[in-house]
Amino acid sequence: MEEKHMLFSNKDLREMIVPLFMEQLLVMLVGIADTLVVSYAGESAVSGVSLVNQFNTIFIYLFTALASGGAVVISQYIGRKEQENAGKSASQLLMFGTVFSLILALLVLIGNKGMLGLLFGKVEDSVMDACVTYLRISAYSYPALAIYNSGAAIYRSLGKTNVTMYISVASNIINVIGNMIGVFVLHAGVAGVAWPSLIARTFSAVVITILCFRISFQMPNGARISFGEKNEVVYRCRWIFQWDGGLLKRILNVAIPNGVENGIFQLVKVALSSIVALFGTYQIAANGVAQNIWSLAALAGVAMGPAFITVIGQCMGRRDIQAAEYYLTKLTKITLLLSSGWNLLVFLFTPMFLQFYALEPETKQLVIWLVLIHNVFNAVAFPFSGALSNGLRAAGDVKFTMYVSVASTIAGRLVLSYLLGIVLNMGVVGIAVAMVCDWIIRAVIFFWRQKSGKWKEFEVV
Repeated sequence: MEEKHMLFSNKDLREMIVPLFMEQLLVMLVGIADTLVVSYAGESAVSGVSLVNQFNTIFIYLFTALASGGAVVISQYIGRKEQENAGKSASQLLMFGTVFSLILALLVLIGNKGMLGLLFGKVEDSVMDACVTYLRISAYSYPALAIYNSGAAIYRSLGKTNVTMYISVASNIINVIGNMIGVFVLHAGVAGVAWPSLIARTFSAVVITILCFRISFQMPNGARISFGEKNEVVYRCRWIFQWDGGLLKRILNVAIPNGVENGIFQLVKVALSSIVALFGTYQIAANGVAQNIWSLAALAGVAMGPAFITVIGQCMGRRDIQAAEYYLTKLTKITLLLSSGWNLLVFLFTPMFLQFYALEPETKQLVIWLVLIHNVFNAVAFPFSGALSNGLRAAGDVKFTMYVSVASTIAGRLVLSYLLGIVLNMGVVGIAVAMVCDWIIRAVIFFWRQKSGKWKEFEVV
């Protein structure tokens, strides 16, 4: 494709991808800092936060899936130069996300004890009290999460990922400082780490929403302050307070399959945790440490997902199939290069990371093997199984990606984990091998799907 016909220059892609990566890295580092601060709130607080975060992850994935559906539709309308329809879609996403999150929050506030008892059984009373406190305060933040994700969908669809990065920086600073005050100054226990999260999420939601409106007002000194003036896509109150079934259907056609896929993945993760619990103590410890390093290593591939949605969504909105093919290939190559370099760097630093853990030499050696298995295949297979699948979804090929992902997660990851880990007695190494087999299966199928051209036949808007 000649440079003059490019929709996104190398500079455009770089300005989109770098903030996405930095935002993911920041969230990871702040998560580590949060965990460290929470550990000073007492064992019950740590256990409560850990258990409830597993529960909260389900809702976070639901809001993310909904926002991803909105981002696909918004990106395609931007590609078609239909900014008004893009704004209507964004406004409908905000309306539906807010209502949906309020309903979920209300259900959790009403039935929190029953839900926690069903999920976590008979934990100690002090742990259950911490769980209930943390979950109730977390539930208040569900609308803020949904509202922020709706606004972030606009800025990511426009390719202005630096905005969400700056908001994330400020939000995470608020969260960490708040946790320190809550734990070390107020000695508020689990509430001392729950309220700062609510405040930080509310801050993000308010800021992103203001930026998504086109607002301008004059200060007493004559200076004029404007928000959203330069945005092609904005919220409008008249679009928010109406029900547009057609637009919502387009959004949900992408969001629901994505949500189902993520939901199944989370359930399988819970099942795998039960399998890991059957192995010896040193294997469980090694797996736990390796999981933390895996999350860091996976950042490059995960960060590329929104870039695929924005770029391919806009190309398909224009029905510029040639551009979509070009950028699918180009973004996949970028993901491969970025993932390879990042995974190698993380692996090289793994022995240094392990210095911070009080582990036996045998356990540390197992961690290194687990990280090696993960990072090699995260570099070469995940760019196709994860990032590329977002490109297919952005083109509207959502049901195929859902069917493949669900089947591969269950048959490839879950069943193989049982066979390799338990039947063949490979332990956590078997779990890791099953994980990369899942990636390889998806990578092969999604690569074939891309080459087949079937994804070109779908129309989202």
